Amino acid sequence: MIPLLAVHPLATANAVLNALAAILLVAGWVLIRRGRVKAHRTVMIAAFVVSTLFLVSYLTRYAIEGTHRFAGPDAVRPIYLTILATHVPLAAAVPLLALRMFFLAWKGRFDAHRRLGRITLPIWLYVSVTGVLIYLMLYQLF
Repeated sequence: MIPLLAVHPLATANAVLNALAAILLVAGWVLIRRGRVKAHRTVMIAAFVVSTLFLVSYLTRYAIEGTHRFAGPDAVRPIYLTILATHVPLAAAVPLLALRMFFLAWKGRFDAHRRLGRITLPIWLYVSVTGVLIYLMLYQLF
């Protein structure tokens, strides 16, 4: 395991932001299931802000360091590449889906918001969780 201080601080910040986004997404889902609409709205805005901060931080780190090669064992490489291959295109879709969700809620189109949420939440949550897994595989485990 690499000490956290040996890892670029933005890489660690990105993992923390992804983990926080995942926690907020689950909290938002629980809140709306309990009918706490205002709390749900607040938490989902926070999840969007955290994810936006992640994106800015990620792009900054990428501009500074470029890509980080997977240094793990060859036996684990296919697992890493499979996670990465699913994470990247879904991550590209999350901002569009999240913005559409906000638009639908803002317009009061809650049936459409709910339908799209059933697709958006699992994708956004998957991207957040796999972002943390990718960090662990790149910087901590190998």
